[in-house]
Amino acid sequence: MKRFIASLLSVLVLMLLSTSVFAQYDNVQPIEMTVNLTHEDGQLQPIWAWWGYDEPNYTYMKDGKKLIREISELSPVPVFFRAHSLLVTGDGEAALKWGSTNAYTEDENGNPIYDWTIIDTIFDTYIDLGMKPLAQIGFMPEALSTHPEPYRHHWKPGAKYEDIYTGWAYPPKDYDKWAELVYQWVKHSVDRYGKEEVESWYWELWNEPNIGYWRGTTEEYIKLYDYTADAVKRALPTAKIGGPETTGPGWDKAETFLRTFLDHVVSGKNYATGETGAPLDFITFHAKGSPKLDEGTVVMNMGAQLNDIRKGFEVVASYPDLRYLPVIIGESDPEGCAACSEEDYPENAYRNGTMYSSYTAASFARKYDLAKAYDINLAGAVTWGFEFEDQQWYAGFRDMATNGVDKPVLNVFRMFGMMEFNRLKVEGDFDYDYKKISDASVRDNPDVNALASRGENAVTVMVFNYHDRNAIEVKPTPVTLNLEAIPSNKVLVSQYRVDEQFSNSYTAYKAMGSPKNPTLEQIDQLEQAGQLELFTSPQYMQVKDGKLTLNLDLPRQGVALFKVEFMP
Repeated sequence: MKRFIASLLSVLVLMLLSTSVFAQYDNVQPIEMTVNLTHEDGQLQPIWAWWGYDEPNYTYMKDGKKLIREISELSPVPVFFRAHSLLVTGDGEAALKWGSTNAYTEDENGNPIYDWTIIDTIFDTYIDLGMKPLAQIGFMPEALSTHPEPYRHHWKPGAKYEDIYTGWAYPPKDYDKWAELVYQWVKHSVDRYGKEEVESWYWELWNEPNIGYWRGTTEEYIKLYDYTADAVKRALPTAKIGGPETTGPGWDKAETFLRTFLDHVVSGKNYATGETGAPLDFITFHAKGSPKLDEGTVVMNMGAQLNDIRKGFEVVASYPDLRYLPVIIGESDPEGCAACSEEDYPENAYRNGTMYSSYTAASFARKYDLAKAYDINLAGAVTWGFEFEDQQWYAGFRDMATNGVDKPVLNVFRMFGMMEFNRLKVEGDFDYDYKKISDASVRDNPDVNALASRGENAVTVMVFNYHDRNAIEVKPTPVTLNLEAIPSNKVLVSQYRVDEQFSNSYTAYKAMGSPKNPTLEQIDQLEQAGQLELFTSPQYMQVKDGKLTLNLDLPRQGVALFKVEFMP
C-alpha cells in the first residue's frame, strides 16, 4: 500500500511539473511593434549573401549547380562563395569533408606542374552566374607537405573528427615554392577573368589554423601568411588579401591566436619581405552556436554564436589601425560540422525543419545589431551550408537543399533577398536584445521581433518567432505591426511565410510517409513545396494619416515577411 501511495504521489508530482512547464509555454503574450519609415537605422548590407562548404567538387555536380543557380536568383547582389580544399592534390572525386583540384604537382625532378582545370570549372560556375569567390588559399598540395602521408582521409559521420587532419594540413617544406604557386594562381585568374573582376574578389589564407586544420605552429601560420600575401600582391597589387579564419573568439585560445596574428600584421617583422607588418585588407573569424539534446528535445544555443561575434568585434575594435577594415565572419552557423548528419549526431535534428529557418532570421538580425553597437564594418557572414550530393533524403546535414529539393531555411534567404537596403528601427517592448541573447541565449519567453528596411517604393518587415527549445506545442503569438509615416495613401501588401505549413518541403515529405526513394511525381511536389509561398493573396489597403496596422498570428519557429509597396 505504501509503495502504491508513493507511486501515486510521484505521478501527481510529475503531472503538476508537466502542467507547470507547458503552462509556461502556453502563456503566449501578444507582441506589438512599430516601424516608422522616417526612423532610419543605417544600411542593411546584404551580409547574408555569402555561402561556404567543405566539398568544392560539389560545385559543378548536378544538385550543386542547381542550388547555386537558385542562390544566384534569390540575391539582388553578387553572392560570394567560400570553399575548402582548392589546392588539395587528388582526382577531383567528391566525398564528405573532402575535395581536390590537383592544381599543383611536381615532376620527377621537383619542378612544379600547374593544372587549373578543376579550379577553373569551380570558378567558372560562380562567374557565369554573376557570383564571386571568397577564394580560400589552401590546403597544402601533397608534393609540398612536410608530412604528406597519409594524405587523403576517408571520414564518415560518426568517425573521429580528428581523422580528417592528414597530410594536407601541414606547412610547406618550401615556402618559396608555395609562394610561387599562389602567385601563379592569382596571375592565372587575372589572365582568365580580367583584372577588374579579380579585384572584386577576396583572397584568404587557410581555415581555422588554431585547431587541427593547421598542423604547424602559430608562428608558422604567420610565416605562411606573409609569403602568401606578398605573392598575391605581386600578382595583383590591388587584390584583397585577409585572414586568419580562426574558430570563434569566444574561446580563449582562438582569441589569443587572432590577437597574435593582428599584432604581427601591425608591427611584426615580415618573413617574406623583412619589412614591418603585413598586408591585410579584411579580417576573418568564425562564430558557432552549440545545440544539445535534452531528453530527446533539441535545445539550441544562439548565445554561443553571438558571443563569438561579440568577442571578435571587441578584438577588432581594439586595434585603431585595423578597426574599420571589412570583417567577414567566415563561418557563421548554429553549430560546427555541416557534414555531421542527424542520424549520428541527434542534436542536429533542427536542420530539416523550421527551427533552422527561424534561428537564421533571428541570428542575422542580431549580427546587424552587434556590428552597429561595436561600429564594425561587417561585410559578410558566411552560412556554411550548401548541399551534399547523392545522400539520403533529409538526412539532417546542415544544407540548403536535399537531393535538389530546397529546405525551409533557404526560403528565409529568399526573404532576405526581397528586403530593401535602408534599415529602419523596430520599436516595441521586446524580451530580448543582442546583449541578453549573447549572455543567456533564448531560454524563457520566445524571441519575437523583426528586421525592417525601406526603399524608394516599398518597405519590408521580416517578423520572426524563435525559441531555443524545439518540439514544443504552443499557440501562435499574436503580433501587431504598426507602420507609420507611409508616403502613400494606398499600398499593396504581400505576406510571405515560412512555418510548418508554408514554404516547407520537409512537412510535405513527412506527409508522404518519408519515402526513401520518392517517385518523380513526389519529387515534383517536394520541389514546389520547397519554394517561398505567399500566406494570402496580396491585398490593396488604404493608409490613413500615414499609418497602417497589420496583424498576424505567428507560429513558434515561424518567419513572416511583409512587403508593402507604395501605390501612386
